[in-house]
Amino acid sequence: MFLAIDAGNSNIVFGFYDENQKKWIHEFRINTQKGISVLKLEKDIHLFFLENDIKTDEILNVGISSVVPEINPVIQQFCKEYLEKDCYLINGRSYDKLKVSTARPNEIGSDLMCNVAAAYEKFQTGCIIVDFGTALTFTVVGNDGKILGVNIVPGLKTAIKSLFTNTSKLPEVELKMPQSALGKNTIHSIQAGILYGYTGLVKGMLETIQQEVGHQCRVIATGGLSSILTTLKDSFELVDRNLTLEGIRLITLRNIRS
Repeated sequence: MFLAIDAGNSNIVFGFYDENQKKWIHEFRINTQKGISVLKLEKDIHLFFLENDIKTDEILNVGISSVVPEINPVIQQFCKEYLEKDCYLINGRSYDKLKVSTARPNEIGSDLMCNVAAAYEKFQTGCIIVDFGTALTFTVVGNDGKILGVNIVPGLKTAIKSLFTNTSKLPEVELKMPQSALGKNTIHSIQAGILYGYTGLVKGMLETIQQEVGHQCRVIATGGLSSILTTLKDSFELVDRNLTLEGIRLITLRNIRS
């Protein structure tokens, strides 16, 4: 079994890949806390292991993508103490053995590189990967595997939280697609504004990117919120919540087996 750990700004995701079944079989996530301890991590995941009958000796390899450097030592210590495994932390030198490349390997987020690695491995051609996370990102890779550019805007939850935090009377609302773009009350108005607004943003960005690239690209969506905007279902060829995890697996195995 392969364990992929994706440490993002909102969540730390633990994904379990069964080599025999060739698929991701379990997912466990906790909120990202910069002051989290190894003990807390062990306690939380130990219960998950018991509930899902996962044994630590079944895990053969561990790969980590992290955009929160402060918690890396905690995760690495957790792997060494609880899993009794050395883990591979993806870094700027990890992409040398891949079919994809970037001119700024130490600047681009490892999560975005994992997305690109998994998408390009699948399609072997130009792709746009739309990642619905804390930030909404558009990562563009050319037909030759070179990253052409990245666009970053505030994510859905970030936009909702910004409204709630910076206004006196607007409440924090559930991320739920309303049936109408015309708000009938305060909650409906915020949902319509954010969710239909982001629908237009994504469609417009995809159109602009494809015009600039000069050819049609395969469009893949990922991230925990990738299924929220149901109005975008025809814009994506593939919606894969496990894309980042799959990229972690591919990059880790390429490096530890070479």
